[in-house]
Amino acid sequence: MKGEEDMGYGGFGYYGFDWTYILVLIGVVISMVASAKVNGTFNRYSGTWSASGMTGAEVARRILQAEGIYDVTVRQVPGNLTDHYDPRSKTVNLSEPVYGSTSISAIGVAAHECGHVIQDARSYAPLRIRAALVPVANFGSTLAWPLILIGVVIGGLGSPIVEVGILLFSLAVLFQLVTLPVEFNASARALKILGESRILAQTEVPKARKVLGAAALTYVAAAAASILQLLRLVILFGGRR
Repeated sequence: MKGEEDMGYGGFGYYGFDWTYILVLIGVVISMVASAKVNGTFNRYSGTWSASGMTGAEVARRILQAEGIYDVTVRQVPGNLTDHYDPRSKTVNLSEPVYGSTSISAIGVAAHECGHVIQDARSYAPLRIRAALVPVANFGSTLAWPLILIGVVIGGLGSPIVEVGILLFSLAVLFQLVTLPVEFNASARALKILGESRILAQTEVPKARKVLGAAALTYVAAAAASILQLLRLVILFGGRR
């Protein structure tokens, strides 16, 4: 009966098993595996000291100076793997395990953040697009689910409000996708600089590549989890159209 189908979210199991939860579970597993991979790889090479003896902070300052970038400050921030470049304050923020460490992991991460600085200085298009998407993505991720739920309550599964909610969530997914080339390019720039400048020996560069490759997996996992969540929303609420 149609009424029973509506109460069951189109037959997907309102009162019983909802198989679309499998999509969420897959996303969670992918994210957990990626997180374990990056932590394991970072910790492994955190105990491998570079031949240059330079700290993460020293490497970052050297790269910026070599690139002719003098308006960006390198500073230490609390936390573990909280490293990031803030284009608004023009700061390379390195976590405690990176800032003062001479390990290959620390040098790789510091160089990666400098890769973002270089992207900013060179007006790298995907970085500009991602920056423009930040407020839209935040807005979308905040309002998507409330709008979907309100739409279902007021107008049912086919409500235009539900469709607006799904559209807003898709903007957050788009942000995750645009992030991928930004992160991959920053790592590629970092590895090239580390090798050409001889900050790392040729035998050390592959180890830094493993660290940055593992870190990149977290962004791939985040994008995959977001896509799976969007797919679930479309299956549950968007199928009517």
